[in-house]
Amino acid sequence: MKLSVTAEERQFRAEVRATLLADVPERIRRAVYEEKPLPREWVVEAQQILNRAGYAVPHWPLEYGGRPWSAVQRAILTEEIDRNAVPKPLAFNVALVGPVIAAFGSEAQKRRFLPAIANLDLWFCQGFSEPSAGSDLAAVRTAAVRDGDVYRVTGQKIWTTYAHEADWIFCLVRTDSSGRKQQGLSFLLIDMATPGIHVRPIRTIDGYHHVNEVFFDNVEVPLANLVGEEGHGWAYAKFLLGQERTSMGNVGFARRRLERARSHAEAAGLLADPAFRRRLTLAEIELKALEIIQMRVVASEGAADAGVDPKVSMLKIKGAELLQTAAALLVETLGPEVLTAGFPRDAESAPFQGLASDPAILSAYFSSRKYSIFGGSSEVQRGILAKTVLGLGRTA
Repeated sequence: MKLSVTAEERQFRAEVRATLLADVPERIRRAVYEEKPLPREWVVEAQQILNRAGYAVPHWPLEYGGRPWSAVQRAILTEEIDRNAVPKPLAFNVALVGPVIAAFGSEAQKRRFLPAIANLDLWFCQGFSEPSAGSDLAAVRTAAVRDGDVYRVTGQKIWTTYAHEADWIFCLVRTDSSGRKQQGLSFLLIDMATPGIHVRPIRTIDGYHHVNEVFFDNVEVPLANLVGEEGHGWAYAKFLLGQERTSMGNVGFARRRLERARSHAEAAGLLADPAFRRRLTLAEIELKALEIIQMRVVASEGAADAGVDPKVSMLKIKGAELLQTAAALLVETLGPEVLTAGFPRDAESAPFQGLASDPAILSAYFSSRKYSIFGGSSEVQRGILAKTVLGLGRTA
């Protein structure tokens, strides 16, 4: 099992790091480092820089902009993007809908959407979760009824991240209710400017506007926007959800946050506190262990008999816990001053203006609660490990 890095891989890391630091503006990297929301144009600017460097979609097929890189090189790229506070390529575009279109879309859809998705000329959001269908996607109720050369879509999606910024939404919709619920789902691409779509913001505990409710009221969607075959949406959704496996550990992000916590603690004199120093050091040790697990998962990619490595669930669980631990340590470095913070009154105002030392730390702390929920909750991941590793719940 690979646990070492070759000279070529070290050189690759150095080249990636140099490119990122040279090409991505300091104003963008500073905002990411401080975990502040970025203006839409900064997100687009950063992704277009990455796309020009060949860093936006290296995992795609070569004919659509992918790179002939190993899984280890792709993991190095992801870690360097995170560690150097560069905005990741928009996951909804490059990790989710793009691979689905590349694998199952028509030639016309590939020509129309893939270059724009890679370059963030079109911003996609994800329309999967519903009030009655969160972790159980097969329970989707949003209906798409064929009417001539269009579908008429009616229903509601919820927790739709960046729907207020998006140009398009990819949706799991119900086109048939007669059989098993998994068999009646289809995968549609919908222009957010279409009449009948309404977006309502949801203000989260971190004080920002990230997520939304999206309502569809008899929305006309051309049949040409159906990806693949009608009724095969469940298979496409499973394919989509399997795309971002080895990045679930967020190793680069956790390292950056822990380094920041150590820097703040040193400035505040907290490294002299044995209890605080022990907690920080333990988190750093756990991060190194997580990095080794991720390397093992990455090294197993591409093996013919590899299947889905159950260690992916370990990455997800421990990665979420480390991000939450690092956020808690950062908050602690601020001391009682953190309690003077207030939430923004509107989407444009800077959060926690009363907090002089570092405005977004408390926001990041609250936002970190989501990491153990989305992408498969920690409870779900433990269930997977219990079944696949320990053999619990299996019948003889």
